[in-house]
Amino acid sequence: MNDIMSTPQLYLASGSPRRKELLTQLGYQFERVVVDVEEQHQAGETPADYVQRLSVDKALAGVAEVGGKAPVLGADTIVVAGDRILEKPKDFDDAQQMLRLLSGTRHQVMTAVTVASEARRETRLVVTDVWFKTLSDKEIEDYWHSGEPQDKAGSYGIQGIGGKFVERIDGSYYAVVGLPLVETDIMVQDFLDLSI
Repeated sequence: MNDIMSTPQLYLASGSPRRKELLTQLGYQFERVVVDVEEQHQAGETPADYVQRLSVDKALAGVAEVGGKAPVLGADTIVVAGDRILEKPKDFDDAQQMLRLLSGTRHQVMTAVTVASEARRETRLVVTDVWFKTLSDKEIEDYWHSGEPQDKAGSYGIQGIGGKFVERIDGSYYAVVGLPLVETDIMVQDFLDLSI
């Protein structure tokens, strides 16, 4: 890959292989930066406020790490069922509980994206409605054993085997995967244009 030799236009403050793939799809030259941000919901914080704060925290941690060489993109995705925030499952019981909650109902996937530099930052929130078919206990158990749910918010990946549970969506498919392409592209272009 020849972009390793060229100067990055952008840094990605995420270890997510899905975000890396999606940002690559947009055609930017970027490098990943490892950040350590505590993902802890605070009392009284709405799901929308929470996911946006995490994306800001990741981007700003990345800015501190790279020292303002180029803008940093941070993102976070959560699944919200009713008033419950569903993050990555701790174990099979946790995943089973989440998938039972999502079974046969509509939930929301919230993805927040922040692009930040030392001088400024911009955050966008993309909310997508997702409808699941009714899941049997066997489907849930088989899905867990596939290994896919274990590092996914809400215990499923729409871009993988979990896609067969999704009856329909209203909103951005790519935001459910982890990075809304249209909004991300607009924000990065805005930053890069201003930095020329």
